[in-house]
Amino acid sequence: MSSSLSDCLSREELRELSRATDWQGGLMLAGDFALVIAAYALAITWTNPLTILVAIALLGGRQLSFAIVMHDCAHRALFHTRALNEFAGKWIGGAAIDAPFLAYRSYHLDHHKYAGTEKDPDKGLVKDYPVTPASLRRKFTRDLTGRTGLRELAGSWQNPVLEEKLPFLVFQLVMMTALYAAGALWAILLWWAARIFIFPAVMRLRHIGEHGVAINRLDTEPRNNTHTTHANWLERALVAPNYVNYHLEHHLFAAVPPYNLPRLHRLLSARGYFEGFEGSSAPSYRAMLKKAVRAE
Repeated sequence: MSSSLSDCLSREELRELSRATDWQGGLMLAGDFALVIAAYALAITWTNPLTILVAIALLGGRQLSFAIVMHDCAHRALFHTRALNEFAGKWIGGAAIDAPFLAYRSYHLDHHKYAGTEKDPDKGLVKDYPVTPASLRRKFTRDLTGRTGLRELAGSWQNPVLEEKLPFLVFQLVMMTALYAAGALWAILLWWAARIFIFPAVMRLRHIGEHGVAINRLDTEPRNNTHTTHANWLERALVAPNYVNYHLEHHLFAAVPPYNLPRLHRLLSARGYFEGFEGSSAPSYRAMLKKAVRAE
């Protein structure tokens, strides 16, 4: 029989785990930018098909990391200072992926409020899982061939609002200026290749791993409606940045900053909180995807 949260975690421990710091948030954000710079540097310094493909893959993972920056700032959990959360969420996280920060916050908080119910606004993203192997292949084929990305881009620019698009435009201008100064303006194409061909697949993987393979999505118990996927160093670099893979822990305590989620997971695991809910996690993304398919 699994324990309750109050049995496994004291108020003092939760208070400590929920303490965000500006330096840790800044360090995480700096790490995201460092990998973006490394990806560009790799392709610019040693330009060949292999380095270009590696750079595109890395940039796709970092685009997800900026989406997670927006997500964590929407919860005011990345930084201690409220203004830093607002700035980074809008002008970095949302700007990088062309998502209006305030609209996203309202939508996402409803996801937390209604998780495990039919009112969850995210339910459409994962309602069909598990799917057949053929169906899963078709979904990722659409992503990796650019069909999903182009459709999303076209939709996002159907009725553009300048106030919402301004952060994205500024982010693109800053990035292009930096690449121009490096004598490699052409490298902006790598960002867009990642956005069109990689980012949709990485986002799909994220959604499947968070709720698509949950034990029971229509149960208000977080251990049933949400899922955690453990990630190795390569998965963290490519598809699981900023501890996004600890999604069950995030749903338990949305105020806990991302850099404290691994510790929260270890504490709850050691104290038996997940006993009886072994299906609430997977040891790798490969194992997670196996849970996402059913027999044809």
